[in-house]
Amino acid sequence: MAIEHKKRLIKYNDKEFSCSTSIAMELIGGKWKSVILIYLLNGKQRYNELYKLISTITERTLSLQLKQLEKDGLISRKVYTKKPPLKVEYELTAFGETLRPVLLAIANWGTLAAEEKGEYLEL
Repeated sequence: MAIEHKKRLIKYNDKEFSCSTSIAMELIGGKWKSVILIYLLNGKQRYNELYKLISTITERTLSLQLKQLEKDGLISRKVYTKKPPLKVEYELTAFGETLRPVLLAIANWGTLAAEEKGEYLEL
């Protein structure tokens, strides 16, 4: 697939980008965003469930990344307050669901890289 390259600016969320790849990386780039999103592909997750699944993330980082993903419209946050304890669930929005094929492709490539160049450790 050929990608047309031409000099231009794209305005998205009040920021200027030189190409659409920059927008994508703004939304899902970094160490944790795509990891959080991949765990939400299977459906709703509570904060503590995500924290346990992503064993090397700090609570502060998880909280900040969830807030950013929600702000960007990729995930939704639902708070249940009818009875204690407080329950919060996160899930992909319809916009976030459009990332499914991209996230699965990244995960499959990561598995290939791990099998060829890495090693799996027992926990």
